[in-house]
Amino acid sequence: MRIASVEDDKDQSELIRQILVDAGHECTSFGDGRSLLRALRDQVFDLLLVDWQLPDIAGPEIVSWVRQNSGRLPPILFVTSRSQEEDIVAGLTVGADDYMIKPIRRAELNARVQALLRRAYPEAAQQEQIVRQGNYCLDAGARTVLVGGEPVEVSPREFELALFLFRNIGRLLSREVVEQAVWGRSIGAGSRTLDTHMSRLRIKLSLRPENGVRLTSVYSHGYRFESVNAADEQAE
Repeated sequence: MRIASVEDDKDQSELIRQILVDAGHECTSFGDGRSLLRALRDQVFDLLLVDWQLPDIAGPEIVSWVRQNSGRLPPILFVTSRSQEEDIVAGLTVGADDYMIKPIRRAELNARVQALLRRAYPEAAQQEQIVRQGNYCLDAGARTVLVGGEPVEVSPREFELALFLFRNIGRLLSREVVEQAVWGRSIGAGSRTLDTHMSRLRIKLSLRPENGVRLTSVYSHGYRFESVNAADEQAE
């Protein structure tokens, strides 16, 4: 999904962008409200993340402009440090769909973004429920895994990990990114929890080239899960 984020703090802006990109979205960052509004005149975004306090235009003014000119779409998420009840009410009243209070937490931001996208684009969300790759089929709704058409039993955490891997195939994934996405927190450098779960998945799901995938450990970084051509692998 294409997401626009307007945030004047460079560190916060980069954090938001990185979280969204790690989750598989495209993210365009803007440092002020006017830049975002100019972009909205000729670009289409599936979701907007808006800070309240900006150097030129206040967040509620941006939300009001979008609603007057674009209707109910795209959905809008306030991401702000303003935590008073009257601020939350005002933000939702002016047309925002959700309201998230800083500090930004990776798991919470991902959850709110996914919830808004599911509600706004139900057909796309339904299509994303099924992930197919090689001999694998994962159903996010039913929480089932098929390998070569046969069901494989996995634990809830193993399913979350498998789903994250298959949704991010071809990307280099740091340990922290995987931990935040699956466990909602950084587990710690000394823990073997992630490695243990990866090892179990590798065995249970037969994550091998003959099934069209390869799971590789990347020293001091994390993992790479990629698609491979089984015929080419055998030829080599």
